Amino acid sequence: MEALEQIRNPKLARALLAEVRALADKLGRPQTFMEVCGTHSHVIARCGLREALGGAVRLVSGPGCPVCVTSVGEIDAAIALARTPNTIVCTFGDMMRVPGSESSLAAERAAGAQVRVIYSPMEAVELARRKRGARVALIAVGFETTAPAIACAARAALEGGVNNFAIMCSHKLIPPALDALLASGEVALDGLICPGHVSTVIGSRAYEELSRRHGVPCVVAGFEPADVLLALRLLLRQRLEGRAEVENAYGRAVKPEGNVRAQEAMAEVFEPCDAQWRGLGTIPQSGLRLREKYAELCALRQAGIEVKPGREHPACHCGEVLRGVLRPAECPVFGKACTPERPLGPCMVSSEGACAAEYKYGRLRAKAAEKVGASDG
Repeated sequence: MEALEQIRNPKLARALLAEVRALADKLGRPQTFMEVCGTHSHVIARCGLREALGGAVRLVSGPGCPVCVTSVGEIDAAIALARTPNTIVCTFGDMMRVPGSESSLAAERAAGAQVRVIYSPMEAVELARRKRGARVALIAVGFETTAPAIACAARAALEGGVNNFAIMCSHKLIPPALDALLASGEVALDGLICPGHVSTVIGSRAYEELSRRHGVPCVVAGFEPADVLLALRLLLRQRLEGRAEVENAYGRAVKPEGNVRAQEAMAEVFEPCDAQWRGLGTIPQSGLRLREKYAELCALRQAGIEVKPGREHPACHCGEVLRGVLRPAECPVFGKACTPERPLGPCMVSSEGACAAEYKYGRLRAKAAEKVGASDG
């Protein structure tokens, strides 16, 4: 608690901001850093860090929202599950309104499908225990953060004889995606702000090979404004000193080795596989699938459903936003045809989506500026 109180001290944040700007000025050219966590994107937008940093540091959002990177084909497969007779689909809330090729889980529920929002994977297992006459299919979306909990649910169902529980596994792994992103060279990045939640599971060491191979500094960050500024300070110091290493600025939660028990749970239930990412295409060994011991729990196999290529809305630029090519406000339909009430893509839907963050907090900043202008007048 003492460490958290210290990092929340406004004086610390102001001091770090001044130091970050001073360090950036010494480098002689603007530095581009990518945050790879939807919660970081929201912290940055909520606190106006991009504006506060000025032109010397450019922050771009990456593929840090697990709902956003889920492919349209996977959304369509989840919708097909919801349309399967005698099936109850369980999902986390962010997935409900994400548009597929023609529909969404929310639209299917409105049309009569049995789709339920859950807050824990074990809720789906308990539901399956109570509803023995129906298949209860859990849509398993998320990075390494949520995969251990899904693994524990799978193990509990198998050991408890809950044979009407099933999983549609759409988990994604962060390091292979970052490797593919850096290898593409589409966006010139000077460093990565690595995700705090994911890193509590995989550990800070998980980025060492990535940093070495691409010569890119990496810093694991927490979720207070001062945490992000501390990560930026470390990244800028590495740039000034010509280093490209992994540093952990979230030591109060992240260990170098990560959470070994969580890793063991994942390894027991899942194995790596190639996976389709929205905006990034198919990335080798970047997803998880059920191991043979747990294959009987595969919801898609049970229902005879295949994941096929889907159709994204032609005006949606979520893929470019997820790669850091576009900022949300640079999308032609941002805040116009695409709003949280009428989303064309997942980045405007998810609570971790970069577009949702910019829409919400950008409007709040604009209103605050109007009030200041009115009072000055």
